[in-house]
Amino acid sequence: MNLWPFRKYCSPFKLSRLGIMGMNQRNVNFIGRYNRRELYPLVDNKLLTKEMAMKNHVSTTALIGSIKHQYDVKNFPEIVKGRNGFCIKPTHGSGGKGILVIVRSENGVYYKPNGQGLTALDVERHITNILAGLFSLGGKQDFALIEDLINFDDVFRDYSYEGVPDIRVIVFCGYPVMCMMRLSTAASDGKANLHQGAVGVGICVRSGKAIRAVQKNEPVHIHPDTGADLYKLRVPLWQQVLNLASCCYDMSGLGYIGTDIVLDKIRGPLLLELNARPGLAIQTANSAGLLPRLRFIQAYIKKHGSLPAAERVKVSQEHFGVLEND
Repeated sequence: MNLWPFRKYCSPFKLSRLGIMGMNQRNVNFIGRYNRRELYPLVDNKLLTKEMAMKNHVSTTALIGSIKHQYDVKNFPEIVKGRNGFCIKPTHGSGGKGILVIVRSENGVYYKPNGQGLTALDVERHITNILAGLFSLGGKQDFALIEDLINFDDVFRDYSYEGVPDIRVIVFCGYPVMCMMRLSTAASDGKANLHQGAVGVGICVRSGKAIRAVQKNEPVHIHPDTGADLYKLRVPLWQQVLNLASCCYDMSGLGYIGTDIVLDKIRGPLLLELNARPGLAIQTANSAGLLPRLRFIQAYIKKHGSLPAAERVKVSQEHFGVLEND
């Protein structure tokens, strides 16, 4: 189903006919109905998410350490000693805010992907800002996670600018219903954040191939910084990606989630984080509405009952495949 080109403004009645889900409908009918509030801390707190994933043998990025108190900030150089690269992020952050990626360190200088060098004092100041809640949801006091650097798969090297591309999979009751890749750009400051100017590429659930690409809700064909043809993108290890996403439902107990997955060239698909309130821009990237797929799964579960993760993925691939751009 091709929903575009849309006019800049479109009536809610037309959006509804096309199966486009709005925020209110998402919040009431899916998040409110399928996500029990007592489970939110498991995904809103990245450390709890990581501990939950390790306990359930779900592949995730390795944890180097954490800093919870201001008096521990001075221990940062010792925590990362011997590490060439690492990533620092707020536990309660969102939208990529507060994430600091260091790709190498040399003679006490820590280098960002763009080549900018930071002193230990610079990094410690950033950690202090994290602890103060500068990047957290609601501005509450936070603590910092230090994770191992992701060695992202070389197949994506031409599709991302100074950042690690990730795969967002919307999972409903364990069924992957819609997918996209988020590719960093110069406009997004090397972060895979669509609101900051990253490119979103809709990905076919069946094949892992690109369907459509957008930047700031406008169609694009070529990556604005690398010149790569976005329609030639294909995600390797696609079956593993979907299986990992589906297992996150069993692990978390949340019925409507966004799973963010990265591809490490050594370890394969890794869970980056979970989101209990995933955004709706994935519909624009896929040129498709979420509602028909969600309603299909509701009816399917009512008829067939509970299925294991691998079977859920098979059902999604059979019913949510589209004609890809080869």
